[in-house]
Amino acid sequence: QVRLVESGGDLVQAGGSLRLSCVATGITFNTYAFAWFRQGPGKQRELVASIGRIGPLTYADSVKGRFTISRENAKNTVYLQLNSLKPEDTAVYYCNSLLLGRPGFSWGQGTQVTVSS
Repeated sequence: QVRLVESGGDLVQAGGSLRLSCVATGITFNTYAFAWFRQGPGKQRELVASIGRIGPLTYADSVKGRFTISRENAKNTVYLQLNSLKPEDTAVYYCNSLLLGRPGFSWGQGTQVTVSS
């Protein structure tokens, strides 16, 4: 059974940094592309960044130059480094596999990022 567990969210001031982690179990991790998504208050879930089996694929325009996605296959973990955070980055952040541009598994519980101004 596939399980996605996100962690690392917190309350930070604008300009601060966080590192989110996502551990995926129940799959052959290194064969999947992965992505981070986020859902802000009253907003639809959106794709933030994606990474293929080798390296990063895409970033949303709103996070380019500030966020960095990476993976560590030996630990079944995908990371998202968030720098220069803005209040509009406030959201619940989720990870998931990416299959033909769509999330591949059931969602985990997510991790809350709150950025104060």
